[in-house]
Amino acid sequence: MVTHFDASLDKISVHHVGNQSLNELYALSEQPLELKDELIPKLLMKYFLTPFEKANEVYHLMHPSDDLNLNVLHHFATMAFEDPEKFHEASEQIAKQLYNVSNHPNIKPGELYVAYFHDVQIEGNQLDVIGIFKSENKETYLKVYPEDNGFGVDYEENAININKLDKGCLIFNIEKENGYKVVVIDKTNTSSEAAVYWKDQFLQLKIRNDSFNQTNNTLSIYKNFVTQKLDDEFEMSKADKIDLLNRSMKYFKEKETFDIDEFGQEVIGNPEAVESFKAYKSSYEEEFDTPINDNFQISDNAVKKQQRVYKSVLKLDKNFHIYIHGDNKLIEKGFDDEKSMNYYKVYFREEQ
Repeated sequence: MVTHFDASLDKISVHHVGNQSLNELYALSEQPLELKDELIPKLLMKYFLTPFEKANEVYHLMHPSDDLNLNVLHHFATMAFEDPEKFHEASEQIAKQLYNVSNHPNIKPGELYVAYFHDVQIEGNQLDVIGIFKSENKETYLKVYPEDNGFGVDYEENAININKLDKGCLIFNIEKENGYKVVVIDKTNTSSEAAVYWKDQFLQLKIRNDSFNQTNNTLSIYKNFVTQKLDDEFEMSKADKIDLLNRSMKYFKEKETFDIDEFGQEVIGNPEAVESFKAYKSSYEEEFDTPINDNFQISDNAVKKQQRVYKSVLKLDKNFHIYIHGDNKLIEKGFDDEKSMNYYKVYFREEQ
């Protein structure tokens, strides 16, 4: 979790980056932005840092060769951290690197802001941070003001909404040898070809394999296993699948640590299904080169995130939704020959 109660904005440089594939150019400023108005830094802090308050996933900068010196962002972030006098020079090189990878026609041009912050907190550490942000979408704003015993109306085009950061990343001055700690936001370019350029081509990130990601990945794998894989090997109703998902969520909420054998015994129950899940998990680890331990600390934040997508709703045509939160033995499925329709019988003690 990122917080910025004590943070301050030390310096900021602004450049423009066009789309190389459309023969657009980039424009570099000659010096950092001079912030004369006291309100502007506060607005910029809100614009740049507030979106990261809900960021849970932490990444590292990387390079496919495993040589961090070849990651451009790592090189120039280190330059700025180690010699603040070279901050603006580093920001220019960062802008050039973004231009080099902006070669898909769906990538929008925009302003690139490179900022240096003090005392931004992540995981209990207050650190210096280099922030890299890009604004791509502009809006039109109306301005209403008093005029001649009434009001006048004006507008401003191509303005930036400070409540909508398009793209950004924060590089924290810690764990340099691992690629620093990095959090990232990307709210635009949802098409698959253009979306990869910010995280994969520009920043070159790998996700940190901590308790959050171990928990998040295990819950995702188990959800896919129940909803997609089990049908290949076992006959199960949707109500039984929902029960398996509910039991897994209960396990992760109540336990402090995950143990795959304990999980298999308490949640899955069927030995054959347990072995199938372990094989499914192994194939995921191999395919995505993401090892997941058989034992790890459970992250409450990851559980809360996954709870939003764990569905306990049984949808019946367009007429009924049954929410199953407890004992699935209190719901029975059958078939009515006279009506030629399926039915569910639900047992309960009292209405609430």
